[in-house]
Amino acid sequence: MLDVQGLEAGYTERPVLKSVGFQVGDGEVVAVLGANGAGKTTLLRTLSGLLRARKGRVRFGDLDLTRLPPHQIVASGISMVPEGRQVFSRLTVLENLRLGAYLVEDKARIREDLARVYELFPKLAERSGQSAGSLSGGEQQMLAMGRALMSRPRLLLLDEPSMGLAPLLVAQIYRIVSAINQQGTAVLLVEQNARMALGVARTAYVMETGSIILGGSAADLARDDRVRKAYLGDAAAGGEKGG
Repeated sequence: MLDVQGLEAGYTERPVLKSVGFQVGDGEVVAVLGANGAGKTTLLRTLSGLLRARKGRVRFGDLDLTRLPPHQIVASGISMVPEGRQVFSRLTVLENLRLGAYLVEDKARIREDLARVYELFPKLAERSGQSAGSLSGGEQQMLAMGRALMSRPRLLLLDEPSMGLAPLLVAQIYRIVSAINQQGTAVLLVEQNARMALGVARTAYVMETGSIILGGSAADLARDDRVRKAYLGDAAAGGEKGG
């Protein structure tokens, strides 16, 4: 579905992304792991058109997305849930969700998509008339995900969905990620919470300083000594748990 080759991008003359390449299959969940500063958010911003690629190519099915603006990338079937939620705090929950369907003119389809979002996130239905700024952090994450789903993406880009959330809420968010995927939407997930990400993904990659240094099945990476030590809290290979 998504094929990224030799991608280079950044904010100054020095690139953040350095010849990044990977694939996301149709209906697949792919995780990209890495610490702060690894380039994960820059990767999603480049894929969504918010940051222009300097080199490389991004293909989505038969489409070349490399130079397309963000609204055309959304129209092609890709939506992003940004880091930190970024909901419109003064607007209501319903108004935020409707903004996710800004390219959709069919009112019946918008009603269908709202019903789907409310089924996935019942809390949003209960709070549809509330301002988004009055929601908890977990509810705002649900709203950001619901807003992205309103464009019926074939591929959902998720940037650090567990950030700042209590463990119970993180588990709930990841159950919903699995439900979204089971409904047919592919997911590209960037996360520092490697344990949760590897639990839901089929394929995973590890980024360091703007490059992908490891890749393979999520199950294989979960057993990899380097991943276990750096991201899963194992103090040593085979190991004892670190604090």
